[in-house]
Amino acid sequence: MKATGLRFALVATLFALSGCSVFGSSDAGQAQPPERATLRVGVASPIDTAPLRIAVAAGKFRQAGLNVQLVELGDSDGVEKLKSGQVDVTFGSDVSLFRAAGSGTALQLQGEAYTFGRTTIALVTLPDSDYTEPTAKKSPKIAVDSPDDIGALTARAVLGTAGVDKSKIEFVPRPFGQMPAALQSGDADAALMVEPYITRAEKELGARVLADGSTGATLDFPASGYAATGQFAAANPRTLTAFRNVLTQAQLAASDSAKVRDALPSFSDIDQTTAALISLGSYPTTLSATRLQRVADLMHSSGQLANRLDVAAMLPNAL
Repeated sequence: MKATGLRFALVATLFALSGCSVFGSSDAGQAQPPERATLRVGVASPIDTAPLRIAVAAGKFRQAGLNVQLVELGDSDGVEKLKSGQVDVTFGSDVSLFRAAGSGTALQLQGEAYTFGRTTIALVTLPDSDYTEPTAKKSPKIAVDSPDDIGALTARAVLGTAGVDKSKIEFVPRPFGQMPAALQSGDADAALMVEPYITRAEKELGARVLADGSTGATLDFPASGYAATGQFAAANPRTLTAFRNVLTQAQLAASDSAKVRDALPSFSDIDQTTAALISLGSYPTTLSATRLQRVADLMHSSGQLANRLDVAAMLPNAL
C-alpha cells in the first residue's frame, strides 16, 4: 500500500511539473491581447462623446488592456486625420462619415455615439422675430454649422415636411457659437442648433424653438458615431473588439442621464446649471445597420449622396 501510494504521488508530481494536461495548455483558452496597447481616438462634441470620455477617465479601457488617448478634433475633419494616421479611430457625425464613405474612403464603423431626442436639435429664432411658423417665409435663411452636414440635412427635412420648398432654403454657414449673432444681425432668419447652444440661447436671449428637429423623418435620428479605416480595422481586429466592448458598457452606463449631466462640466465648457437644463438624447449600445441606413437613405434622397450607400457593409464582420 505504501509503495502504491508512493508511485501515485511520484506520477502526480511529474505530471504537474511537466505542464502536460489532457485538457491542453492552460494558455489555450486565454484570449489573445490587443495588437496594440495604445489607441488614439479623435473626439469632438462633449455631449455626444460623454460616455467615452467618462470611461477613459475611470480607467475602463486600461482594464481591458487598452490605453485610449483622446485627441480633441476641434474644427478638424476626423476622417482626414484617420487617413493621415494622426488618429486610429475618429468620432464624427453620421452624415460626415457616410459622405466620406460615399466618396470612396473605406471605413469600418466601431460604434454609434449619440441619437437625437426631443428638442436636442431644433430650428431656433429670437423672441422678436417675425419668423413664427416654419412656412412663414418662402425662402428662409437658415444658419447651419455646415451646408453639407447633419444640420442642413435636418433643416431640409423639417422645413420640407412643413411645406417649404427645399430648393428655396438659403443656408448661412456659421459655427454654433456665432449663430445668435447671425440671428441678431438679420443674417439668418433661424438657426439649426443643437444642445447646449439651444439652452444657452433660451437662457441668454429668450430664444424660442421654431421647430423641433427630432420629428417626422428625423425623429430619434442617429447623430454620430465612431469609425476606423478599413485598413486599420483589418490589421487590428482584437484592438477594435476590445474598444467596442468597453464602449458598449460605457454607452449602457450613460442611460443614467444624471451621470452624464454630472460629468459634462469636467470635460467641457458646459456649466453645472446648463448641464442640468439641457435636453439629452440617447446613447445606443448596439451598431444597427437598419437604424443607420435611415441617415444614408435621407442623404441619398436629398442629394447629399450620389448613390445609395449600404451601411451594413461598413459594420465589423463579427456583428
